[in-house]
Amino acid sequence: MEDNKNPMEEELNAEQAAEETSETAENSNEATESAETSCGDEKACKGEKKKLKKAEAELNELKKTLEKKDVELAEANDKYLRLCAEYDNFRKRTAKERESIYADAVCEALTQILPVLDNLERAAQYNTEDMAETQMGKGLELTLKSFVETLGKLGVAEIEAEGKPFDPNLHNAVMHVEDEMLGENEVAEVFMKGYAKGDKVLRHSMVKVAN
Repeated sequence: MEDNKNPMEEELNAEQAAEETSETAENSNEATESAETSCGDEKACKGEKKKLKKAEAELNELKKTLEKKDVELAEANDKYLRLCAEYDNFRKRTAKERESIYADAVCEALTQILPVLDNLERAAQYNTEDMAETQMGKGLELTLKSFVETLGKLGVAEIEAEGKPFDPNLHNAVMHVEDEMLGENEVAEVFMKGYAKGDKVLRHSMVKVAN
């Protein structure tokens, strides 16, 4: 029976088997290529993830550095503002102290020359009409007038006392008298004139107080 097989059929079967083998090989190659491609994509994905993580880490480090620099800048700015405020206070305090020292020095100098004015005024009291016409008398009057004007230019003024209420801040009471013609604590007489420069008393008026 086997010897009666058709040669044509055998040839067709052989060709069909060869085609099937070829298809199987192609499918196998495609599967292999697909597997290799998938493996390559996975490696690339892992590489991208590593790069991303590295970039994120660097970004975090930069953020930390920036925050640190911001804190340092804020501290430096605060120190600068404090230094400016301290310097401004120092400048104002120094200027005030300098003005105070200058004012005290001027007042001290003026206080030292007030006795000269007292002597000129005492001498003028004895400058009679006859003496006033002499060269010495005229010279005395001119000197006294010039002295008083100069003190006025320096801001020195006589403290009003006689007939005024007694003020311990301006007057120095050395005597007391009972006088019905005068008011209570009224300055009855001035023994020595007092002077002030602005609010600063150079010398208190030496007075006699009534009642």
